[in-house]
Amino acid sequence: MIRKMLNASQLQQEVNRRLHRLPEIVEDGVKIRVPRPQLQEADKTGCNWTMSNFGNAIGFERDIESVLKAVRAEYNLSTEVKDTGNPFGD
Repeated sequence: MIRKMLNASQLQQEVNRRLHRLPEIVEDGVKIRVPRPQLQEADKTGCNWTMSNFGNAIGFERDIESVLKAVRAEYNLSTEVKDTGNPFGD
């Protein structure tokens, strides 16, 4: 499966969205802090990013791991840098 590319903010938002839709997390009313993804060498599955050090996550480690597994299978971290051009035109 070819992964879609997202930038760090988009990946962070996607993991956050999926986590906070899980029934266990909604029912407990907990707000888990999702860290920014960190670029790494592609692993054996081809994924080039990882996340660690989630905040307020005690007791939800299994839920976080399942969301990360799903998102890592769908997306890679974009390494492209947008050229915003020279604002001074020189």
